[in-house]
Amino acid sequence: MKTLSCREGKPFAHDYPFLAFSPAQALCSILCHSTPVWVYQPSYPNTTLQGKKMAYQKVSADQRAPGHSQYLDNDDLQATALDLEWDMEKELEEPGFDQFQLNSAENQNLENSETADLNLDPIQPATSPKGRFQRLQEESDYVTHYTRSAPKSNPCNFCRLLKIFCMAIILFISGILIGYYSHKNCPSNATSSGTLDLQLYQEILKTIQAEDIKKSFRNLVQLYKSEDDMEISKKIKTQWTSLGLEDVQLVNYSVLLNLPGLSPSSVTLSSSGQCFHPNGQPCSEEARKWSSQDLLYSYAAYSANGILEAEVIDVSYGNADDLKRIKKMKNVTNRIALLKLGKLPLLYKLSLLEKTGFGGVLLYIDPCDLPKTANLSYNTFMVSLNPGGDPSTPGYPSIDGSFRQNRSNLTSLLVQPISASLVAKLISLPKGRTTNGACSPLELPNNEERIVNMKIQTVTKFETVTNVVGYLKGVTFPDRYVIVGSHHHTAHSYNRQEWASSTAIITAFVRALMLRVKRGWRPDRTIVFCSWGGTAFGNIGSYEWGEDFRKVLQRNVVAYISLHSPVRGNSTLHSVASPSLQQLVAEKNKFNCPRRDQCPKTNISSEQMQDDADYFINHLGVPTMRFTYEDIRALEGPSFLSEALFPKHAIKVEEVDPFFNLHETIIKLSGEVILQIASEPVLPFNALDIALEVQNNLKGDQTSTPQLLALASRLRESAELFQSDEMRPANDPKERAPIRVRMLNDILQDMEKSFLVQHAPPGFYRNILYHLDGKKSQFSILLEAWEHCKSLASNETLQEALSEVLNSINAAQVYFKAGLDVFESVLVGKN
Repeated sequence: MKTLSCREGKPFAHDYPFLAFSPAQALCSILCHSTPVWVYQPSYPNTTLQGKKMAYQKVSADQRAPGHSQYLDNDDLQATALDLEWDMEKELEEPGFDQFQLNSAENQNLENSETADLNLDPIQPATSPKGRFQRLQEESDYVTHYTRSAPKSNPCNFCRLLKIFCMAIILFISGILIGYYSHKNCPSNATSSGTLDLQLYQEILKTIQAEDIKKSFRNLVQLYKSEDDMEISKKIKTQWTSLGLEDVQLVNYSVLLNLPGLSPSSVTLSSSGQCFHPNGQPCSEEARKWSSQDLLYSYAAYSANGILEAEVIDVSYGNADDLKRIKKMKNVTNRIALLKLGKLPLLYKLSLLEKTGFGGVLLYIDPCDLPKTANLSYNTFMVSLNPGGDPSTPGYPSIDGSFRQNRSNLTSLLVQPISASLVAKLISLPKGRTTNGACSPLELPNNEERIVNMKIQTVTKFETVTNVVGYLKGVTFPDRYVIVGSHHHTAHSYNRQEWASSTAIITAFVRALMLRVKRGWRPDRTIVFCSWGGTAFGNIGSYEWGEDFRKVLQRNVVAYISLHSPVRGNSTLHSVASPSLQQLVAEKNKFNCPRRDQCPKTNISSEQMQDDADYFINHLGVPTMRFTYEDIRALEGPSFLSEALFPKHAIKVEEVDPFFNLHETIIKLSGEVILQIASEPVLPFNALDIALEVQNNLKGDQTSTPQLLALASRLRESAELFQSDEMRPANDPKERAPIRVRMLNDILQDMEKSFLVQHAPPGFYRNILYHLDGKKSQFSILLEAWEHCKSLASNETLQEALSEVLNSINAAQVYFKAGLDVFESVLVGKN
């Protein structure tokens, strides 16, 4: 077989642009600057070369088409072209071609025509200016071959291999460089993928520093001197807007506030005529000047006004058993009750006293119920008797044009908070109160009579309460809201520091998120940041906003994360969460414990919270959670002591957490929960935990009936089936369908709505999944009904409570069952 060898000195690429050649032969020609090597280029698919022979035919120079290059007239080229013939079978034996083979899907056409005669038709010149040779089409009825010897060229093969190697190295390096710079310079996609993991959460939250929180806290505390609620709200809005938060609004409501009168309240002993202020100091001009604000704000908001002189009767904590015992001993009509705060909601205890016939209440906190480190004997406090929202517009928002009811007081009782030191003077208690190192509770002897005169003066007027609301819009589910709530100082209330802690950590979280947003990231769901006003008067700001946007919030709110009073102590981390969120909260506690073997027991409960989460829990059935640092001894004491609002010097934040490391921990823990709820494709709620919580609440309960237990068992079965059949597959990206994820999330976010009862005792949550405190595991309304049944010897209230619980459990079971049916219908429709 004959072929052309590489000849030095001949032009190639720019001289013969029309020539067709293989890549390997081209590299050889380029390296050697030779004349082209003419080779066969297989390009038609319906041909196989095994056992076949290909024919090439020369197109004569006089048949060239117009427009062909002048280089075709070159003598050397024409002479070479006239001699160019080869046998394809032998050419395939050349180095580099031993594996050359083309397969055809139509081999049977060739097999059927192997014996046919060959017919060579005249070949027309190619019309392309790129060549003078045209390959003959292999017909099914002939095979032709030409043979010519061809010496092999070792220098060409070496040059070819070297060139291929160099090109491979260059392409490899170029690919690495292009990939690196394209990844580095290409902006991040703003669309959140929903697959954010803990590493991303840590990257977002690592910018939160304790020192920044401390600076923000100190700046906010300086603003408390202003009695204008609007000034602090504007400051927060300006700060959030400067950080990049979108659509920050000031939402104002004109609400009815009950404020202190011009002079502080007083309590006078009828026997001696001694007059005392609520803090136990004698009534004098000098004492009034000593702590004028503390005296003025030692009152019960929305209490009845007036003067009452009557006997004082010690009712201890004021539960049903206490009142039943006292009624057997004394006439309580229009008397003054000496009542301890704690163990039960204040509004519930006042309702019992009002029904029993009392006319007034002296409210105090027994020092034995407080941690030993808390010296509050001479401290007075404020309480609110408002269950929530603007009293003049109960159940509807306080917007322009709304009907206003005349409700200056929310109880017929005259209620006055007093200090423990004043209680000691009323009962003539000696100074030494300890017995063998144990604290002796304050008690008024039953055989002694104390008559006092109490005077209460408050005023009611309409004031503006302002909420600050900012939005970080989600990209995948922008109509689903994760609400993050804090509160700021409200004018006409105690100038405490807890609001500054709350506002400082939510601002730190906003800053961390917006730094990431500027790099292109966004959550899947919208995060709504709220700083509430009017919290001290009964969570007025959050209630009015909730009532104003009730229809939207019922459909769109996914969860509420509370940042209310994050640091109340420094000994233990206390977590409160809905049953559906407890597993997520427990995971965060374990993940953030530096040494797993020394992690304290996870302290998580579903107990009532005295903060702005109230509306979202009780009226919307929204899953809620809150992290706080507490004093362990305060947790061991009676519940509901936090209903008392002490002045600013009661809890000094910088003494409890001087370096603000606890503040940093709280916002990082809360931030991880917020990010996971806002970014995960499937909401991280646990349906089965709700069913288990219901069964646990019925265990050992004397009021449980067979119907309740059977229904709770069916609820668990439905929840287990829902969790295994729908939730687990949805968490697998391979099985995740957008429509199914949306349907699943809609079911998850509304699970707790089934447990909202129509009627609950005053101060009790309508959401029966929450307990009165972390020590009790039964349904609160059943416990209350059982106590009521024992004291009144009537089971009507108990039957009503049992019916409420039964209907709630049944509604939840039907809800899960309906969800399963919907998914099953979707699957059947697709099949």
